[in-house]
Amino acid sequence: MSMTPPPGWYADPSAPPAQHVERWWDGSAWTEHRRAPEAPQMGQAQPGFGPPQAQAHAQVQAQTQVQPLPGASRGGRAKVVALTTAGVVLVASIVTGVVLLGEDDSDPQSGLPEPAVSQPVETATKTSPTPTTSAADPDPSTLVDQLNGITIPVPDGWEKADSTVGGDPTVRTPKTYDCPGEGSLCRHGTVYSRTSTGTDERSPEALARSDIKDAADRAYDEDKVGMEPFGGIARHEKVKEGNVAVGGRSGYLVRWRVHTEKGPGGYVQSLAFPSSRGSEALVIVRFAIDAGGEAPPLSDMDKITKGIRAVGDSDTGGGVGSSVGATP
Repeated sequence: MSMTPPPGWYADPSAPPAQHVERWWDGSAWTEHRRAPEAPQMGQAQPGFGPPQAQAHAQVQAQTQVQPLPGASRGGRAKVVALTTAGVVLVASIVTGVVLLGEDDSDPQSGLPEPAVSQPVETATKTSPTPTTSAADPDPSTLVDQLNGITIPVPDGWEKADSTVGGDPTVRTPKTYDCPGEGSLCRHGTVYSRTSTGTDERSPEALARSDIKDAADRAYDEDKVGMEPFGGIARHEKVKEGNVAVGGRSGYLVRWRVHTEKGPGGYVQSLAFPSSRGSEALVIVRFAIDAGGEAPPLSDMDKITKGIRAVGDSDTGGGVGSSVGATP
């Protein structure tokens, strides 16, 4: 069984060694966060640590950083140094090939990216994770959250995320762009669902009001790896709040307009309602849509909210309480 490396910054297996780029590994998959390496210290990417591809990549970087050979006047010693250097590079090539070829493709729990093909060291630095082959999606217009017993519509211009940091069922806009602040890549729109845990709160109204700040911070303040993609939140104002029917159940939503230190900011919404499963624990659906630019229309928030259904029930939704107005 493969040992899954812990979350952390490791050498990016998709970047050439000369670029010295580090990429965030969340414990099960590579994320889109990248950075230039800092001075070596505990917890940072080093040869021999991280996912197998990152180990090989970092090892090649370390072993190929040799000093220039002395001039011809050094005679035999220069030849010895040259032969030694060539031997080190050859060993690095062999070790890297063994690491890449030694991965067990049959282990479904490893969760590590695999190279598309085995290649010599000179070209293997361009490898990328092997695409996952799966059956065609029977309904690309609907995301199913089996845990919470709901389905979430996927509007035109959005997509279902195959995998996310944290594992929350997610609908998002497919195009990425360079974040105006720290970090690597951002998206114009994201919607994800999760079960409310760590609280005994049974009121959708109270839960939505207490969750909205966390939803805003997650989207526009500090991300999961401690970066500020938008330079932090400067201020916000409430633009919508009230009762809403969600999948035939009484829910509550709160929506903020968030202004950020960098970039145009955007809109966030926390929607709370009882699950149709088990003890009917409260479900939170968080929305984030950028303001302006190439972002989807804000009306997609309402479209997704009204389209949420209980699993197996395509008729519920709307009804009394579905019309929500702003409150002071």
